[in-house]
Amino acid sequence: MRIGLAQINTTVGDFKGNLSKILHAYRQLADEGADLVVTPELSITGYPPLDLIFAGEFVDRNLAALAEIHALIGEVPLVVGFIDRNQSPHGKPFHNAAAFLQHSKPPTIIHKRLLPTYDVFDEARYFEPGRDSMPVECAGKRVGITICEDLWTPEFLPGPLYRVDPPAELVAHGAEILINLSASPYQYGKPAQRMKMLCAQAQRFKTPIYYCNSVGGNDQLVFDGHSLAFSAAGILCKELSGFREESIVVEEQTVTPKTPIPHDELEELYDALTLGVRDYFRKCGFKTAVIALSGGIDSAVTAVLAVEALGRENITGVAMPGPYSSEGSVKDAISLSETLGIKCIKLPITPVFEVLKTGLNEVFKGRSEDATEENLQARLRGVTMMALSNKFGSLLLTTGNKSELAVGYCTLYGDMCGGLAVISDLPKTLVYDLARWMNRNAATIPIATIEKAPSAELRPNQTDQDSLPPYDLLDAILELYIEENLPIHEIVRRGHDEATVRRITRMVDLNEYKRAQSAPGLKVTGRAFGMGRRLPIAQNYKP
Repeated sequence: MRIGLAQINTTVGDFKGNLSKILHAYRQLADEGADLVVTPELSITGYPPLDLIFAGEFVDRNLAALAEIHALIGEVPLVVGFIDRNQSPHGKPFHNAAAFLQHSKPPTIIHKRLLPTYDVFDEARYFEPGRDSMPVECAGKRVGITICEDLWTPEFLPGPLYRVDPPAELVAHGAEILINLSASPYQYGKPAQRMKMLCAQAQRFKTPIYYCNSVGGNDQLVFDGHSLAFSAAGILCKELSGFREESIVVEEQTVTPKTPIPHDELEELYDALTLGVRDYFRKCGFKTAVIALSGGIDSAVTAVLAVEALGRENITGVAMPGPYSSEGSVKDAISLSETLGIKCIKLPITPVFEVLKTGLNEVFKGRSEDATEENLQARLRGVTMMALSNKFGSLLLTTGNKSELAVGYCTLYGDMCGGLAVISDLPKTLVYDLARWMNRNAATIPIATIEKAPSAELRPNQTDQDSLPPYDLLDAILELYIEENLPIHEIVRRGHDEATVRRITRMVDLNEYKRAQSAPGLKVTGRAFGMGRRLPIAQNYKP
């Protein structure tokens, strides 16, 4: 049996565009000899549609698109993801579903049974789980159809979440092949983990597995593709490319081991962030970007990603030296822009800063300078960048990293201004790792930018470590507290100073209000702020 995997990039709510992609891939794969074509999870609607599901005609239009696709199906069956209505008077109103479509036959509908509610997922808000798992007949084979989470094993999930095992039921009912429609978001290191899981499932059931994943960016999520085919012995037969659309026919009997695509995790991270930026712009209707270039590593990494995603001709860098900016920082910002080939505007903020301070002298009489004056500088830069964004119709990319956002080492309405936070899910240490990877062949980012002590340069001789522990120590504590959700005593037990742990975790808790007002960021770790970590602002819980 020949399975066609249509790894396509859909857009949420773009029924016409998604239908066109589905049919184009279907016809291509059918012409190449596929006996069955498989698309990703919710390929008709795009994933995740979130509360658009409740918007008047959204589900009706998705059903109309399904009917239109069904009418155009030829001799080769198609499995396509869509939203089905729950016909029962009980439970949630919809199902996350797959339709097995054949020419001149009623569709066979499969409902997703395992609905994730952890991390960024909230499927139980919308969907009622399916009740059974039965294979379908196709080309003389019994095919078991699963949807994303249905095929994941407990050891690869955050705890024992489910009491049913859909693939086991399918195999028990005679399934000879398992296919999976997926919309599995990227996170650092996940493609290799996903491969291990699917290999283990193929070996467990002694059944070939064909896994079709979505690709592309939708808001904060990036889908990496890397669709896979495994033989019944768990031998990798095919791995599709990461981070780009691809449609390929895989022969079931082809069990010749394939060498996995090398998974350079930093390269995958670079590709994920690039794709996330590119698709955010394309799907939201923006073409050009502005970036504040401080001469620091965060803005440099953001600029490199933006150029790769959008093209140098669509990027404008802005250097805004203030009263405490070093000559080296300005030089590094200009050097970066020259290396990248992007336009760079120099707009000093010192004159405006002095005027603003003079205007506040009477009100602030008797009070010494403090963080207020530091934040004024950051906010003047934010006002300047937003003015350029408004005037030229360019989206402002913010450049803050996860470590800063975690502890509030950022300024509301200042450096937090913008429409997309490109590296807001990258801890500072990972920003450095990515910068060095970017420089692996040539010094794209000035060496001085990587080697100098990080500083906001908002007061004389300032460095980040005046206010924060060294970043390697800070990031280690943040990972345990945010990603692993460990209590303070356990973090201390793992070798960290208790006073430091309490100080850092308290900073994280106190700055939830800042994160609630930040630009959407691209999720690339196991637990990102925003969709992946939702906490109250007004609360009095103290660990």
